[in-house]
Amino acid sequence: MPAITFIHPDGKSDRVETGDGESAMQAATRHGLDGILAECGGNAMCATCHVYVDESWLTRLPDMADDEDALLDGTASERLPNSRLSCQIHVTPALDGLVVKLPERQV
Repeated sequence: MPAITFIHPDGKSDRVETGDGESAMQAATRHGLDGILAECGGNAMCATCHVYVDESWLTRLPDMADDEDALLDGTASERLPNSRLSCQIHVTPALDGLVVKLPERQV
């Protein structure tokens, strides 16, 4: 089963197991992680599941869709080149070990 490591702003980390095809947002909320609000439930409408993807993983993710790109312009924490919406990161075995950092705030 693939796993993702979420790194909190204070440096604490949580490693959570995911189901194949589950989004990183779904894995975070299912495990009750602080830092992912997911107000829209993963419908790419709110940007409250913003994460910073560890640079070593960026090239392994699918390209960002236009709607995700537009939503990232309105995040509560600074948008960086490695910003993504965790609801749009669907975990596959190839992403086992993915590392993402949580922003300071989502709203």
